[in-house]
Amino acid sequence: MTERIIADAMGRILKVRAITMLDRLRLFKALGPELSMNDAYLGVASLAAAVTAIDDVPLLFPTSEAAVEHAVERIGEAGLDAVAALFSSEDEAAARVAAGN
Repeated sequence: MTERIIADAMGRILKVRAITMLDRLRLFKALGPELSMNDAYLGVASLAAAVTAIDDVPLLFPTSEAAVEHAVERIGEAGLDAVAALFSSEDEAAARVAAGN
């Protein structure tokens, strides 16, 4: 997968990649059955799992609930908002291409 580089509102540089289906399975396993069914929690966890580095400091893919929470804390709201905006704009562009626009 190709990494994208974005800046958040705090000026930090985030390296981001779309998570694969295998990543999703690993995230489900890390979160357990209850949290994997919680769409809000899973959404934030997926955004956090997509970040591979902050200011060139690597951020490992989370392998437990505690690791997900640690990643969310390190990335913060500004970082998660930036990642969500990146994926949202990519989704919109893909929809336009699919619609022939």
